[in-house]
Amino acid sequence: MHVKGFTAQHPEIPPALRGTYAGMAHPAAIAHWQRLGVTTLSLLPVQQCLSEPHLQPLGLPNYWGYNTLGFFSVDPRWSTKPHEPRAAASEFRTMVASLHAAGLEVVLDVVYNHTPEGNEQGATLCWRGLDHRQWYTHEPHTPHEPTRLRNLTGCGNALNVAHPMVSRFVLDSLRYWVREMGVDGFRFDLAPVLGRDRSGRFNPEAAFFTALRQDPLLSQALMIAEPWDASGDGYQLGQFPPPFLEWNDKFRDTVRGWWLNTAVNRGQFAQRFCASSTVFGPGQRRPSCSINFIAVHDGFTTNDVVSYATKHNEANGEGNRDGRDGELCQPFGPEGPSADPAVQQRRERTRRALLASLLLAHGTPMLCAGDELAHSQGGNNNAYNQDNPTTWLDWAQADHGLIQFVAEVLALRQRLPALHTDLWPRPWHAHDPAPQAASRVHWRHPAGHELNLHEWHHPAHSPGAAFAGVYTPPGAQQPTPLLAFNPDDEPCTLHLPDAAVWRLALDSSGDPAHGLPRTEYRHTLLLPARSLLVAEQTPDHPPLTS
Repeated sequence: MHVKGFTAQHPEIPPALRGTYAGMAHPAAIAHWQRLGVTTLSLLPVQQCLSEPHLQPLGLPNYWGYNTLGFFSVDPRWSTKPHEPRAAASEFRTMVASLHAAGLEVVLDVVYNHTPEGNEQGATLCWRGLDHRQWYTHEPHTPHEPTRLRNLTGCGNALNVAHPMVSRFVLDSLRYWVREMGVDGFRFDLAPVLGRDRSGRFNPEAAFFTALRQDPLLSQALMIAEPWDASGDGYQLGQFPPPFLEWNDKFRDTVRGWWLNTAVNRGQFAQRFCASSTVFGPGQRRPSCSINFIAVHDGFTTNDVVSYATKHNEANGEGNRDGRDGELCQPFGPEGPSADPAVQQRRERTRRALLASLLLAHGTPMLCAGDELAHSQGGNNNAYNQDNPTTWLDWAQADHGLIQFVAEVLALRQRLPALHTDLWPRPWHAHDPAPQAASRVHWRHPAGHELNLHEWHHPAHSPGAAFAGVYTPPGAQQPTPLLAFNPDDEPCTLHLPDAAVWRLALDSSGDPAHGLPRTEYRHTLLLPARSLLVAEQTPDHPPLTS
């Protein structure tokens, strides 16, 4: 979330506090997160930044803040006293203390991959004047361009964190924010830059990562990597060492593709739903290392994913050339708001199915602030310079039914141990029992049999792609949940496991015919179109056995 954007239009927060650190600590904001079941707030950059030179003639700011100048300074823009730097720091510390008292962790998005000095022809603000050659990474020397910078970030330069003094600078800054400001961890923007060795290659055993693990203070903090940078060899998902968690864009693209009926098959969806074991499992890492998301600040909101066919970034002043091209999206009709009931229903069902998939999947779910309100940015997928109602959450138009739905799904996740275990769920095999501490997963065709190899490759864009997973917990005291997924535009009959009675715990479609939560089912259950369902065995019936 963005500190200003979350509270700028919140009607229950006093006007003087809206858009500030103090506003984030207001009881109305805290009550919203507690109602949802959120445990951690990941804040867009709050270190002091500069706006890029090309924004000045446009009269636009760097709203997101990914252009840090003051790595030890709180951004005064989001303070109730923006012209008093010390007051801003005090207000930030008070905010963190208030959030901690409410049981919430605070993670900062930090930008140690580049500085505002730009390329070799850019301004001299600090580091270039100290030692241009040592602070930045350089291209191999040529007679004509001996000081050309290597642009790993798309911002003109990249910090040379492999150098001991640069590494010390970053570590000192991180310690300051933990020790003096009280934060709980960091999300590292373009994190592969920090892991490049002296040869320029990414190395999971880079000195900087080793220093993080050995530091008495930082080794206890949350560490989250954005596992790609802007270079040709910068995509490093799954390659970061412990204790890093990583943003998993494969989850985003696969889950979007499944519910938007693109060429995603059952096997691909199940793999991402189970925390991408092929990505994180080989390194002996846990499912929680996969930070799953559908939308973040950079890209479409979830509402815009189902409302637009292409980006609309004209307001950014770059001729709609900026921002990600080719986002997976589907408006289900004409772009933008629609009064057509059929279009509204398909959008609503798809949006809820996307959010339910995110919040129930194995791994660590990350919700983009505003997605629970059905917030739209009008199709702008790169609103980094939009400090206005485009990015400010519109609480007056909030979808309160969707807020309640998100809260119910997170409560269900917390209640069912099989859905939040940090052990890898294993496919069920009759002669290969899973370890006692892990859940087994029976993947089933709607007709009731175990999926065969051909059926695993059945794509979502063809009829009859629905399937279900039944989790058999290791302990008899844990409930057995069944999760069913139907991405099709037609309902589907699901044949339930024999010798069990099931009660529906969640229907993302909101179909009133299911009579949540009282109706019990034996033998068959109708899966509504474009829906995710969760069912539990009723407590007066024995657990499912193989």
